[in-house]
Amino acid sequence: MSNHSAWMTMRSMSSDRDVLKRQLQKGLVRRILSYAKPYRGVVILLLVTLTAASLLTVAQPLLFRRIIDNGVSVGDSQVVTVTAFIIAGLAILDAALGLVARWFSARIGEGLIFHLRTEVFDHVQRQSIAFFTRAQTGALISRLNSDVIGAQQAFTSTLSGVVGNLIALTIVLVTMFLLSWQVTIASLILVPIFLLPARWMGRKLQQLTRDQMRLNADMANQMSERFNVAGALLVKLFGRPDEEADNFSAKSANVRDIGIKMAMANRWFFSALALTAALATAVAYGLGGNLVISGVLTLGTLLALVGLLAQLYGPLTALSNVRVDIMTALVSFERVFEVLDLKPSVLDPAAPTPLPPGPLSLTFDEVSFTYPTARQVSLASLESVARKEEFFENVPVLSDVSFVVPAGTLTAVVGPSGAGKSTLSSLITRLYDVSSGTICVGGVDVRNVQQSDLQAGLGVVTQDAHLFHDTIGANLRYAYPQATDDELYAACEAAQISDLIHSLPNGFNTVVGDRGHRLSGGEKQRLALARVLLKSPRLLILDEATAHLDSESEAAVQRALDSALVGRTSVVIAHRLSTIRNADQILVVADGRIVERGTHDELLLSDGLYSDLYRTQFMTTS
Repeated sequence: MSNHSAWMTMRSMSSDRDVLKRQLQKGLVRRILSYAKPYRGVVILLLVTLTAASLLTVAQPLLFRRIIDNGVSVGDSQVVTVTAFIIAGLAILDAALGLVARWFSARIGEGLIFHLRTEVFDHVQRQSIAFFTRAQTGALISRLNSDVIGAQQAFTSTLSGVVGNLIALTIVLVTMFLLSWQVTIASLILVPIFLLPARWMGRKLQQLTRDQMRLNADMANQMSERFNVAGALLVKLFGRPDEEADNFSAKSANVRDIGIKMAMANRWFFSALALTAALATAVAYGLGGNLVISGVLTLGTLLALVGLLAQLYGPLTALSNVRVDIMTALVSFERVFEVLDLKPSVLDPAAPTPLPPGPLSLTFDEVSFTYPTARQVSLASLESVARKEEFFENVPVLSDVSFVVPAGTLTAVVGPSGAGKSTLSSLITRLYDVSSGTICVGGVDVRNVQQSDLQAGLGVVTQDAHLFHDTIGANLRYAYPQATDDELYAACEAAQISDLIHSLPNGFNTVVGDRGHRLSGGEKQRLALARVLLKSPRLLILDEATAHLDSESEAAVQRALDSALVGRTSVVIAHRLSTIRNADQILVVADGRIVERGTHDELLLSDGLYSDLYRTQFMTTS
């Protein structure tokens, strides 16, 4: 390829990128403006207020001119006094208009924060569990806090500043030309020099702002992970506080360094603007002073021109900085919209089918599943490892799994670690959708059931029972907010934990601590079981509910399960075989497939994987 052809190709590619960038920004701006529609009436009132305030920008210099030329120069004290009172009255009016404009802009800005923040929170809550297994908590919190606030500033300060300063700039220029076109033109000669720093600084500050947001999110993520009980416990048990402090110090230093860069960039920018404005004032005094000496201008007119010149460069400074503000706001909006544009991988059907009444059956029909990749469920900007894993493909976890759980029966799922047992639970509850095949609950494909309807019919107890940092009663009522204390006690009786509740001084008002760490593992599991029983599910799933308990706690939970499972359709995923001997059927899973099925006695007689697992757990400990 010739040099000319290569140059033309590069130029074409650069032009295409510029066009694409303009199109993206145009679409982004249109989308941003759509958020202002609910506040259209307030925006109109804001614009009216800003226009009125802008009209006052030229009043004070003109009144000073009147005091000098019509009062002081001719010795008319009445003109001086009356004009001074008018200036004072206009100052009060200007202050009042400023307060009104600020109230309107705050109403718009805070309303935008509320709308964006609640929309992002609701959207994130509806993401599949795969999203949460990858996204870093600190990065998500940063989007809800600093990025949303940065986006809000586009309306509170940028919008009002642009409109108000454009109106003021127009009025000031017209007034200055009417007073002296010579001084006005001479002052405007420096405007191109004045505006040059803005274009370069806007691009630089945009990149610095994006980097600052990313670094702040990294720092927030370390704090969110290390400041919860589990993270703090891990740090202490492994004796790594010094290393954690060094890591945080490095992240904090990056935030500090980029903050210094932004501060210096802004300082250079405003120093250049202040210098240009000072030079323009010197030109006005020099040229205008000679015009006063020659009798072309009056002294009052010169002072009015200098005062208007200050009013001219004030809006110019603000409008020059608008590019910086807009670029910063666009970065914030881009980061917020990036989250809002990430579609959940598990969606409600357009025409949902309700679950039938009564106990629910469960059917797996040739189900295969592969966990989604990072690019399918997450954002690289929300997790550092996604940049490395984004294009990696995952291997299948389940292959051609088929079984039936009749309504009102108990089915147990066993197998070695990593066989795919817990994945079955995740697919039943639609935490993930199957890659192929069908899962039916009550004869209805779970993908055709509205998620809220499916969740109302199912109850799940996992091996790591999560409790919110709240009271026992609040944690239990999370399953059934209208539950009375009697209903809470009934659920706790069934879960074999009512004695603990009665022994606590504050009963249901006892705070369980962060993630329930004030309770033992067995107590947490039984509270989690009580919470599910309070919900009264028609299909109960126990996913390794006793896996990490000691013998005493396991026995207590097992007694609770014996009464809780009676008459319910139940799926028990177990690592410990002692919990599932009385199951109606046992499914043995290995390498993502069902390799054996039958009752406890049948599987022992078959002398397969189940009997090997049984002998490993019981024969070696006898």
